[in-house]
Amino acid sequence: MPTAAIARQAPTRFGLGQKIRGYIALTKPRVMELLLVTTAPTMFLAARGVPDLWLVLWTLVGGAMSAGSAAAFNCYIDRDIDRVMKRTSNRPLVTGVLSDREAIWFAWTLGVVSTVELGLLVNWLAAALSAAANVFYVVVYTLWLKRRTPQNIVWGGAAGCMPVLIGWAAVTGSLSWAPVILFMVIFLWTPPHYWPLSMRYRDDYAAANVPMLAVVRGRSAVGLQVILYAWATVICSLLLVPVAHMGILYTVVAVAAGVWFVVESHRLYGRAIQHVEQVHPMRVFHSSITYLTLLFLAVGIDPLLPRLFTF
Repeated sequence: MPTAAIARQAPTRFGLGQKIRGYIALTKPRVMELLLVTTAPTMFLAARGVPDLWLVLWTLVGGAMSAGSAAAFNCYIDRDIDRVMKRTSNRPLVTGVLSDREAIWFAWTLGVVSTVELGLLVNWLAAALSAAANVFYVVVYTLWLKRRTPQNIVWGGAAGCMPVLIGWAAVTGSLSWAPVILFMVIFLWTPPHYWPLSMRYRDDYAAANVPMLAVVRGRSAVGLQVILYAWATVICSLLLVPVAHMGILYTVVAVAAGVWFVVESHRLYGRAIQHVEQVHPMRVFHSSITYLTLLFLAVGIDPLLPRLFTF
């Protein structure tokens, strides 16, 4: 066989830097960032001030590893559809930067280490909640719901709500109604956050036979559902005011950011029912991220204001 042909058939060798970047990509850092953005402010609210910063650090480290483990399991299980979808064609198991064996060992290692770290350095309630979130995301969402029902992201999104419970449990060692409301805010926020993304990549999901709502129903139906869930999210966020005794900062941010989020949702629906060629669903996707970030910044800062203005 000619030397050139042998060279073409030789397996690609990846350097250490590429491997490291591949492992980082497995953890889906952008998703992880969003989870951590909700954890730290919840801890400030639970402490009604500044919690122990070492506790915050170990909670965030453990939560990041747990989320990274769930994401790595997801990449391993979904590697077949990731090869079909253009949006995921650069993931490390598709490109071959990492092998299946490397990915599954990495996922298990992160999951075990995160649980032990949270248990020993935070508390075992936080560790149990973190492990439960990991199992729910991998088993209930990825293995069971994702390829079977257009409601996959509704119920599967519950795993992404767990960081607020973990953060609260880390500070107090227990749970109460305030973190439950925050859990519900994220639960209701997830569909109007993710469904616009599924509209943008509808052809990808259709090619991979994943029954996202945008694939099985269409733009108008998705737009209406986005509106309903956006309104529910904003209303739920206002329940925190009486339950957690939130102040003026949180109230103003929850109302103002909520109005903006709802208006953007209505614009998406309006363009969809008018059969405009470009409905710009990613505008709602990005606005949903900004909305949640602003809301949780207010969650974390609001409890500090009485102390800042006490002379």
